[in-house]
Amino acid sequence: MTDQLERLNRLPLRTNLRGLRPYGAPQLDVPILLNVNENTHGVPADVRAAITEAVSAAAVGLNRYPDREFTELREALAEYLGHGLEAENIWAANGSNEVLQQILQAFGGPGRTALGFPPTYSMYPLLASGTDTEYIVGARAADYGLSAESAARQVRELQPNIVFLCSPNNPTGTGLGLDVVEAVYDAGEASQTVVIVDEAYHEFAHDGTPSALTLLPGRERLIVSRTMSKAFALAGARLGYMAAAPEVADALRLVRLPYHLSAITQAAALAALRHREALMADVEDIKRQRDRIVSELTRLGLRPAASDSNYVFFGGLENPHEVWQGMLDAGVLIRDVGIPGHLRVTAGTETETTAFLEALERILNGSAKPQA
Repeated sequence: MTDQLERLNRLPLRTNLRGLRPYGAPQLDVPILLNVNENTHGVPADVRAAITEAVSAAAVGLNRYPDREFTELREALAEYLGHGLEAENIWAANGSNEVLQQILQAFGGPGRTALGFPPTYSMYPLLASGTDTEYIVGARAADYGLSAESAARQVRELQPNIVFLCSPNNPTGTGLGLDVVEAVYDAGEASQTVVIVDEAYHEFAHDGTPSALTLLPGRERLIVSRTMSKAFALAGARLGYMAAAPEVADALRLVRLPYHLSAITQAAALAALRHREALMADVEDIKRQRDRIVSELTRLGLRPAASDSNYVFFGGLENPHEVWQGMLDAGVLIRDVGIPGHLRVTAGTETETTAFLEALERILNGSAKPQA
């Protein structure tokens, strides 16, 4: 890796890209993969059949460019989200990361800043670097929480052009109260700050948890991003989207690549949306496994964070890397997020969850003990 970086740095790279490493979790060949928050249930058979049929129909016209406005898909996404949203409020791209990138291209750039609150999604600073937007590191409380008062104060002091609010937060899994979103939005009035609420995991939130979608009316600088990678089990299809005022979608049209959403992607996403009942049934099972993990980790003397996502962030580990390696040796890959004393695990199927819990208990009863 050192030689590779040295060769890379011999190129005339932009200064702000020098020394950076690309985003990526370990991709290892092990029986149970619980490290990147995928939906491990897979796509149900009836949904696979519907996607196959839709893609086959789209293949007939692959000699032509796709609908660059992906109108039917925007209509379907608006209907799915509800809250009075219409197609003009929706924008989509190849994964929510591309949506975020387009937002930074439109509202960030040289001389502009984006504020994030680590620990949070590690792509935010990389997206900022890629668009030559200065990334500002905000502060969280000792328990990794973020209060409305603290977040608003930081926005007023730093006056960023863009703010990232991840809810549920990755890697901690905790949701943000809407009071935080409202406070940050109001605090950014003077600086005309664009506020992004990244709700990639919202479908896994506990029942009754409100979405920032409810705050969109009258807030033209507020953007709520979502993805079909998680709840819809379409990580391999790459479809992310956002809801905002129509003028925000117009701004992203200025920076999007021509025909950026393929006909195949549009067809697959539409088929999944039409068959979402089967996919949402799997979401309910994932939530049960997530809650089971929280309960069992507590029993084992660890400290799992409250989770509104499809993963659990847990602390109380004396040597998290030793535990991570032990899990890997047992055929279970989880995520070392680089936070002292902590690891993160995706809630998988019942079988995968059982394998994780049993392996972890064996490891904790052996060489790696939880902290007092």
